[in-house]
Amino acid sequence: MVVWLDSNFHQDQYSSFEACLAVGESQKFETINALHDYLENEKDWLFGYFSYDVKNELEDLASNNFDGLEFPAVQFFQPVKVIRIKDDELHFSYLNEVAQEIEEDYTEIRDHVSLQLKSEPRDSVKIKMRIHKDAYVEKAHHFLEHIHRGDIYEANFCQEFYAEDATIDPWETYQKLNGISEPPFATFARFNDNYLICASPERYLKKKAQKVISQPIKGTARRGVDEREDEKIKKDLAQDSKERSENIMITDLVRNDLSKSAIKGSVDVTEICKPHTFKQVHQLISTIVSKVSKDKHPLELIKETFPMGSMTGAPKISAMKIIEDLEESKRGLYSGAVGYFFPNGDFDFNVVIRSILYNASKKYVSFSVGSAITAKSNPEREYEECLLKAKAMRTVLETD
Repeated sequence: MVVWLDSNFHQDQYSSFEACLAVGESQKFETINALHDYLENEKDWLFGYFSYDVKNELEDLASNNFDGLEFPAVQFFQPVKVIRIKDDELHFSYLNEVAQEIEEDYTEIRDHVSLQLKSEPRDSVKIKMRIHKDAYVEKAHHFLEHIHRGDIYEANFCQEFYAEDATIDPWETYQKLNGISEPPFATFARFNDNYLICASPERYLKKKAQKVISQPIKGTARRGVDEREDEKIKKDLAQDSKERSENIMITDLVRNDLSKSAIKGSVDVTEICKPHTFKQVHQLISTIVSKVSKDKHPLELIKETFPMGSMTGAPKISAMKIIEDLEESKRGLYSGAVGYFFPNGDFDFNVVIRSILYNASKKYVSFSVGSAITAKSNPEREYEECLLKAKAMRTVLETD
């Protein structure tokens, strides 16, 4: 088991470290109940993920669409070694039985011996689309029918791109994808033969003492060819009524999710529809914070807010039911969350987007992208937004 988390030098008031590496497996957990019991009784690091389909355990929902990856719904492990980079210092947290290896590991790091993972031979990867344009447009119109009927206000409609009988080098692929995007929540994770190669810009949920923070992203625009065009595109995005409505609806949904356990009057929107610039796109981000009681179980916060509203729609349960009917693939880890629990019960999780998923045993590679369908959506434009979001993953996989 390996998890590497990299902020790519993005810093904000909620940052915990610049980067973190967790390796080795002392214990592992593949159910919500086992994870709950561990967090209740033990105080140590945990790294792992919740797939989107954990929703089926939290609500009366199901996921019966095609699943080419077959990742477990939940996967966490207690690492043997944790190394953090914080304020240009290395912090080592090792289990007692390997504590004597800290000095040796520090010497290797100091001498610039990079992390070496087994290199895999690479085939030519030919990407296929699970939903082609005409089918996408037709399905988008079905979402609009649900909106006009009042079943939902917004839904995140996702489509899968995939390759069969494909062999990739996961670490090399991660380095290329991360180099293109340099996002604040980049992740490389290996769980046996299952790999997550993640260039996510979005935080799902963070707990720090009694404070809870969520930062949904809704609203996307391309980068300009020069600084002048870039600033115009960014300004237009911030003023775009359709993009702002997407964000505001999800911000309201997140406010409602956080209010389930918040101390009365503590839910606050500290940032609304603020444009943020990344290497490939501009995005609108809102920040919602709340305060919870000291005895609030950390896993309960996740159960009350999962999955992230930006990946579902509003109302959340109705949107998830319609999504299941109209999408062609089981989302699995895509639009789930990956991250960690601190020994004190604090945590930080991203939203698994802009990510490549790889089952090495099945030689199956997959990435999915989505866009928000609202009453003002133009299906052709939503399709183009999906292609824009897919560009980095497709470029990495199809370019030798």
